[in-house]
Amino acid sequence: MKNTFLAADFGGGSGRVMAGYIQDGRLVLEEIHRFGNRQVRIGRHVYWDFPALFEDMKEGIRKAAKRTDLCIKSIGVDTWGVDFGFVDAQGNLLGLPVCYRDERTAGLCEEFIQTHDVAAHYGTAGIQMMDINSIYQLIAMKREGSPILDCAAHLLFTPDLFSFFLTGEANCEYSIASTSELLDARQRNWNYALIDSLGLRREMFPPIVMPGTVRGHLTAEVAADLGLTTDVKVIAVGSHDTQSASFASAYKMATVPDASPSGITAFLSSGTWSLLGVALDEPVLTEEARLAGCSNEGGILLHPTTGAVEGGYNFLQNITGLWFLQRLMAEWEKRGENVAFDVILPAAEAAKIDTIVDVDDPIFANPRCMEDTILSYCAERSLQVPATIGETVRVVLQSLAHRYAKGIRDFNALLPTPVRAINIIGGGSRNALLNRLASEATGLPVIAGPVEATGIGNILLQALTTGEITEDSNITIE
Repeated sequence: MKNTFLAADFGGGSGRVMAGYIQDGRLVLEEIHRFGNRQVRIGRHVYWDFPALFEDMKEGIRKAAKRTDLCIKSIGVDTWGVDFGFVDAQGNLLGLPVCYRDERTAGLCEEFIQTHDVAAHYGTAGIQMMDINSIYQLIAMKREGSPILDCAAHLLFTPDLFSFFLTGEANCEYSIASTSELLDARQRNWNYALIDSLGLRREMFPPIVMPGTVRGHLTAEVAADLGLTTDVKVIAVGSHDTQSASFASAYKMATVPDASPSGITAFLSSGTWSLLGVALDEPVLTEEARLAGCSNEGGILLHPTTGAVEGGYNFLQNITGLWFLQRLMAEWEKRGENVAFDVILPAAEAAKIDTIVDVDDPIFANPRCMEDTILSYCAERSLQVPATIGETVRVVLQSLAHRYAKGIRDFNALLPTPVRAINIIGGGSRNALLNRLASEATGLPVIAGPVEATGIGNILLQALTTGEITEDSNITIE
């Protein structure tokens, strides 16, 4: 039997359970179970269907447990950032987690900016201030007079909530907690002065645990339900999916000889969002970093000499990513167009149009029709308006590449050592045209892959934590 690690990886549109094991010096991944995820509007709010997602995760674990060739050692959970749920003192779920796209936080970030010393706030939290962040969700709940805030025993971010119902242990993993804007970046712990000022109860915020920590073991009830034993550990991985993905990038760069030029290699996690960043051992908390829209999210470092896993920082920018293309493809498919990648990407390659749009403009956040919005944007600014699907795709991809180049310039102005290469990871790394345009726009070499970066980072950290591999094992990842 193969010693196996399970990654429960949740995205905004789907989730999956992946199995990983080491075979002949290689990390082998298998997708065990994939399932949908959706947002549900009930009354005035938009929620995540947490009970359904938890049952889907359990179904994936059950399928893995039934495999006679797999010996399940541990489980790690990663999800999107900022969202959270609550449990009471008896461990009961208090309501459904609200989705970050809910309208309840609209304008609250700007209101906070008007009433606080923003430079001092960023100098502690180090996180890009956005309406979707957990702090503004909690402010919205406070204003609504939500009774949950009075009776909750624990606030748990989405991956922490999954882990809690597997183990019964309440804790918050460092990287996911850092997305809340409620941590002290230097101390890597809760900013209790801020929490007090918001009128929130300190005791509601559980202990912070670092990536590479055993959160707990499966409870007897859960183990029996899954067909496993209570020996199975639940491990704190980089539970913000970006941090698991960036850990895979760091591992690849550290273990593949001559993988990139000397100097800093930036990672670009390319999916619905583009997360462009660099791994640092200290946060950058300057006013210049705040104005550049940078975040210091909790990350995972590989020590440059020993290879040991350490807590660190991913200094990054959140950029609208392939959301554009996903929306466009859905619109075109609905009207009967062929939107296969082997059709639209060659058309974009051949297109002759130099239009650049601002991918961070709020009008592209969730328009009724993405294609019409792009066409109107171009016409209103006297830009060449794309006339074909190929031209529209070209505009989107070169606009993303243009934005990546700006991000690299921002980093180079803020860091003592310039970025020398970019490692594009995640599903978007398969887009050869976008990779080439990014290289041309930034003037830097682009290293593509791994595609399954999030699952790889999740499973690698479990294998390291359990001792299945060591820091000098040099496992091959693909």
